[in-house]
Amino acid sequence: MSISRDAYLERIGLSVVPTVDVEGLETLQRAHLTAIPFENLDVYAGRDVRTDLDWSLHKIVERQRGGWCFELNGAFGELLRQIGFDVRRLSATVLLSSSSGPPSHLTLEVRLDVPYLVDVGFGDSFITPLRLESSEIQPSGDSSYMIENARGVHTLSEATSSGVMKQLYRFDRSHHELADYTIHSKRLQTDRTLKWSQARFATRLVDGGPDRVTLLEDVLKFRRDGVWTAEAIQPDDWDTELARWFTMTP
Repeated sequence: MSISRDAYLERIGLSVVPTVDVEGLETLQRAHLTAIPFENLDVYAGRDVRTDLDWSLHKIVERQRGGWCFELNGAFGELLRQIGFDVRRLSATVLLSSSSGPPSHLTLEVRLDVPYLVDVGFGDSFITPLRLESSEIQPSGDSSYMIENARGVHTLSEATSSGVMKQLYRFDRSHHELADYTIHSKRLQTDRTLKWSQARFATRLVDGGPDRVTLLEDVLKFRRDGVWTAEAIQPDDWDTELARWFTMTP
């Protein structure tokens, strides 16, 4: 692992090392979500995707790519550690689409004066640190979130437009090594019924959020001031739009 802290900060558009506090953590989270997309191009193409730092840091910093949770949160956790934050890797079970399978998501706990939940690998989700031990509704970006604790099992939920809380994922606070996620990464890559291998996508914040740009297989979507718009994309234009909005090639 030879990627320097300063090279990583430059990758996410920061020239000064942020302070080790919640303000600095929010600066880092927003910058990462703006510069580095949540995307599945390697998985879609059938390329082997690893969970170790050598792989993730090289891909994100040197290859100028994005990735999914094991890569993004794995690498971001290491950047936070190098800056001086106390970071724990947590394993979560995604609850969208009635999923109740084994843990398949890597998220982060960052311990400051109080612990915070931080995530740069869950697509269109919270964009600021959430107080992990608070059961209050917490605004973040274009939505609001709540973390409930039931005997050590935490559940992250998001408020819908009707005010109902939609469960996103559940987790406990046991620390994990990156190697612990390899089996889950392999399963998600090889199960061809899952979304990761069925259609390409990329999404990131615009200018620190909450505005966002999302490229799907046949549409380019924008959220501006809380309003979504969409433009149809022809197959021959997909690579051009990917380069234009995400500075990437497939």
